[in-house]
Amino acid sequence: MAVEWQDWELALLGSEPVARLGTITADGRPHLVPVCFVLHDDALFIAVDEKPKRGANLARLRNIERDSRATLLVDHYEADWTRLAWVRVEGRAEVLARGDLAPAVLAALRDRYRPYREMSLESLPLIRLTPERVVSWRSSVS
Repeated sequence: MAVEWQDWELALLGSEPVARLGTITADGRPHLVPVCFVLHDDALFIAVDEKPKRGANLARLRNIERDSRATLLVDHYEADWTRLAWVRVEGRAEVLARGDLAPAVLAALRDRYRPYREMSLESLPLIRLTPERVVSWRSSVS
């Protein structure tokens, strides 16, 4: 069952470049990391890029393989608190072994994030988060 998005939620997802991905560790603790993402065909996608990391076996990937429950939080903050907003997407995540399994997603990510244009994302894992529930808040309705 697809979630129903409000227009302002979609606008926030499209305008904020960074989100926080939450997964669950083996001992049940939350594990949060900042990520780049794109909404494509009713799912959120997160690339594992070429930036230096502590090895190829990332905790977020291990966590998803063990427990697919995940959350993505996108928020907007500024000094004018009448403009605060956030969207939390809860759902099931899966790891696609290679980005080239979703070429349209890679194209959308490269459109959104200029550094991805120079990276070989095709051979790297890609996370797909299928939304099951969306919770959101904003300070004003305008």
